[in-house]
Amino acid sequence: MQKKNPAKRRPERLVVTLLSLLFLSTAVFATVKYVFRAPELDTDKPVVTPDGTASTDADRADTDEPDAPGRTRRKYCYNILVSGLDDDNGGSDTNILVRFDVPNKRIDLVSLPRDTLLHNDYRNNKLNFAYAKGGTELLMEQIENLLGIPVDFYVTVNLKGFIALVDQIDGVDFDIPINMDYDDPYQDLHIHFTKGPRHLNGQEAMEVVRFRHNNDGTGYGTEDIGRIGTQQAFLKAVAKQLLQIGNVKNIPALVDIFYTYVKTDLTTGNLVWLGNEALNIGTENIHFATLPGDGSGYYNKQSVYVLDAQATCDLVNEALNPYNEALTLEDMDILVP
Repeated sequence: MQKKNPAKRRPERLVVTLLSLLFLSTAVFATVKYVFRAPELDTDKPVVTPDGTASTDADRADTDEPDAPGRTRRKYCYNILVSGLDDDNGGSDTNILVRFDVPNKRIDLVSLPRDTLLHNDYRNNKLNFAYAKGGTELLMEQIENLLGIPVDFYVTVNLKGFIALVDQIDGVDFDIPINMDYDDPYQDLHIHFTKGPRHLNGQEAMEVVRFRHNNDGTGYGTEDIGRIGTQQAFLKAVAKQLLQIGNVKNIPALVDIFYTYVKTDLTTGNLVWLGNEALNIGTENIHFATLPGDGSGYYNKQSVYVLDAQATCDLVNEALNPYNEALTLEDMDILVP
């Protein structure tokens, strides 16, 4: 793997430091009843395999015990789904699966394109439809079936929370990568920006990171893949802005935004523990990736993102597999029309 140069490491260090500060700041404002401890895995959660059978997750976070025949979980290795929602009743517009491997001091963030093709019996086979159909539970289940790995915890944030965060830090300086000219009257969404540096408020930032293509069909060329790149770049810009000394005063308000707009099954104690562990992770062990595939696919009268099965399997083993043993395509349910 090509070694990252120092110029690229600084933004990633900022991202991890930002996450650490947000996690640790909750301890200041939480009551003493919250315990500083590692997350515990759900031992009763059934894992459904592609052949339709289900097994119970028999491991704990602090032990190496069998999860399935011939398979054991790594100690303190968690998969956390981070989702950005259109609104409380809409689909998941952005999904990032984060593997936090504490013993190996490594964090992997893998973006899941919203139009990723799923193998299911619903009328809509796209990944972002899963949340609209069955909420976080169905979304996690569909991802588990697709990739053959457990999704242990979730964090969701809606658009109001995103806008509130950016406004609370007085906006963000960002270099918009392309000209943006898009209108969606049904969502009352109007995106009009010229390529180049600009100071964005919360509403403007939301529009930039949601943009996929122009009214005439031009734009990134890769639509969601291009948008994912913009989202990652914007996240780094937000981290840089948050870590400015002047924003220390905003910590109480940011924590309030977290509790108001963010939903998670991680406890405050879990978040503090994860934040503390993140401080020990070097930039060379922070990796970003996107599920590999082709966005020009077509299935069930829908334009879809078709995964490259073998490349996806390789990426899962490198960046998302929480087991000591390697996974194969037989463990996954990747549909290739």
